[in-house]
Order: sequence, then C-alpha cells, then structure tokens
Amino acid sequence: MTTAELTPQESARWALRAGLPLADDRLAPVTDTANHIQSVLGVLRELDFRQTPPAPVYQAGGSAGAAV
Repeated sequence: MTTAELTPQESARWALRAGLPLADDRLAPVTDTANHIQSVLGVLRELDFRQTPPAPVYQAGGSAGAAV
C-alpha cells in the first residue's frame, strides 16, 4: 500500500484541525517527521507475523512457548 507524502500545507491543516497551529518555520520539520513515521508504519504493515507467538508467550533468553 502506497500513500502520497504529506505536504506542508496538509500538515498545517491537520495540525490546526487538532488545535495545534504551527508556525511557518515548523511546517517543514513536522512534515518530514510525519512522512518518516508514515514510511516506517508502511514497512511494519507489510511484515508477516502469522508465525509469531503472542507477547505473553515470549520469554527473553528462553524458548518460545515455555510456561510462564
């Protein structure tokens, strides 16, 4: 799934909608950060976790599936 990158104008609109108006000098860094987070989330969505046991089963340094 690909999404278009957020523009500074869209960042300003979303921030204002959330009640957080952004100064013009903050638009570029906020937009870059939001786009980076979106790209990381996109990679995470593509991972296949079907063979991964749920967190309560995992023991650091132990074997998966061991009694807790």
